[in-house]
Amino acid sequence: MSDIVPPEPDPDARIRLASMILKLRELGISNRRVLAAIETVPREVFVPEQYRGEAYLDRPLPIACGQTISAPSVVAMMTAALEVEDRHHVLEIGTGSGYQAAILAKLARRVTTLERYRTLLESAEARWQELGITNITGVVSDGSKGWPAQAPFDRILVTAAAAAAPAKLVAQLVDGGILIAPVGPADSVQRLTFFRKEGTTVETRDLGAVRFVPLVEGVARNL
Repeated sequence: MSDIVPPEPDPDARIRLASMILKLRELGISNRRVLAAIETVPREVFVPEQYRGEAYLDRPLPIACGQTISAPSVVAMMTAALEVEDRHHVLEIGTGSGYQAAILAKLARRVTTLERYRTLLESAEARWQELGITNITGVVSDGSKGWPAQAPFDRILVTAAAAAAPAKLVAQLVDGGILIAPVGPADSVQRLTFFRKEGTTVETRDLGAVRFVPLVEGVARNL
C-alpha cells in the first residue's frame, strides 16, 4: 500500500501555480507545450507534506534518500531544451520525486525513467497512478549505464551531475537525438550541457550554471 498522503484541497494552489507560470515566462521560458505541461502537473503532489506550502516557489526542495526536486525554472529550462515531440521515446536518468518524468509524459509518447533508489521509484509510481499518468515505465537500475535494452532513444534527460560528458549515454541516442545533462564536479557549480548526436559527431552547447546531486554508479542496497 502506498504511503503517499494526497494533499488537502488548497483554494490558493491555482493562484500560486499561475504566479509560478508567470515567473517562468519572465525568465524566458516561452515554449507553450512545456508551460502547458507544467500547468497540468500539480507539483505539490511530488513534494513531502511539510513542504507543500513551498511547492510553487522557484527553489529546489528536499525529498527522501537525500535527494531533491529541482526548482521549477530548472525543470522548465531543461524540458524546453530537450525539444520533446509527441512521437518521442524519452529516457530519464534519475527519477527522484517523479515530477520531471510526469512533465515529460505530457509531451512524449513514452518515458522510461531509471532510479537507483527503489524507495523513490515506488513513491513516484504511486504519484503517477494517482494522477492517471500511464505512459511512464520506471526501472530500478544504474542510470550511469543508460538503458541499452531499449536504445536508441529520441531524447535523454539526466537529472544528476556527471563528472564528465556522458559518452555512454550520448551513444544511446538516435541520429539527431538530444541529451541534456549537468556536467561538472559534485562539490561545485556544474554546467547544464546540450548534446546533439549527428552521425559520428556530437554538437555541444553550454546552457548555464546549475547545481545537482552527483550521478552515482550502481543501485542503492538499502533504500
